[in-house]
Amino acid sequence: MGIVRGLLGRLDRTGIEPLAWKAPTPPPEPPDPAPEFDDLERWPVPGTSGPEDVAVDHDGRVVTGTVDGAVWRFDRPGLVTRIADTGGRPLGIEVLGDGRYLVCDAERGLLRVDDRGRVETLTDSAAGRPLVACNNAAVTSDGVVYFTDSSARFTIPEHRLDLLEHRGTGRLIRFDPITGDTDVLADGLQFANGVGLASDESFVIVAETGNYSILRVDLGGPTPGRVSVWADNLPGIPDNIASQTEGGVLWVALYSPRMRLLDLMAPYPSLRLLAANLPERLQPDPEQRAWVLGFDGDGTIIRNARGPAGSYSPVTGVREAHGLLHLGSLSADAVARMPVPNAARLPTPGTHV
Repeated sequence: MGIVRGLLGRLDRTGIEPLAWKAPTPPPEPPDPAPEFDDLERWPVPGTSGPEDVAVDHDGRVVTGTVDGAVWRFDRPGLVTRIADTGGRPLGIEVLGDGRYLVCDAERGLLRVDDRGRVETLTDSAAGRPLVACNNAAVTSDGVVYFTDSSARFTIPEHRLDLLEHRGTGRLIRFDPITGDTDVLADGLQFANGVGLASDESFVIVAETGNYSILRVDLGGPTPGRVSVWADNLPGIPDNIASQTEGGVLWVALYSPRMRLLDLMAPYPSLRLLAANLPERLQPDPEQRAWVLGFDGDGTIIRNARGPAGSYSPVTGVREAHGLLHLGSLSADAVARMPVPNAARLPTPGTHV
């Protein structure tokens, strides 16, 4: 295997250096699609695609950003306004207390945007390192921002390479808007992704996409700064997270169900190096199926809604407001919304799709 890996290394076009690891056996999936997806609405974004995240502002309007750098606001279904252009690739979006928007721009860093089109860079580095893949954020009641830099080696368009390499170079970062200072709360994360706050702001959670897990970082109490596993061995690939709702739910978007081939390749760096150098059409491809999970504050799944094959996907953003779940997608041409699932739909032990 070492000889094979050496030969592949000389032919490598990606620069990845995969590490061996063992993926956990996936848990059972729900046996049937959730009925809420029967009532799913789609709101197209004009002439573009990739509304990766969604936020709902103080007036109930949906805000998103697309692949062309635009930030959009839906005043109502069918009425959408292009309110700003970041000049980069907007991903995670949060509504600030003053009505402006916080944008995690994959190319430009952490931004503040208003509906007059003004774009301000808050930071494009942390702890002396530039932001390579600014991804998602959560904001406290006093304006402190917790956000992710997914990888130190690969940009967002190269996310597959980071997952195949599995070296863990992502970060969870805190930004103080008063001082402009940043500090790193957690490093060495496997593609750090979604961020969510507990309703009492006692802890923050962060998705490790490459580990199918979610970490918890304590912000107060007797163990501030402690990092622990909050939920692991998820049935899908976690993406963005929405902070805890008044009803106690922390929503997590799943990019797709787990990919069996990717898990099988985990212990074999040479196979992953080979996969990274294949044409994209031949690389492991995720199943196109919408999926969102809702957790309580202890990391227990209390909502589990999965769409049918070919449904709105990949779901990368989720936000609850006014009895509806608003969904975003890295590559779709529309945002979507559907009724909030009322209860978890957990499969019978031993049942698999």
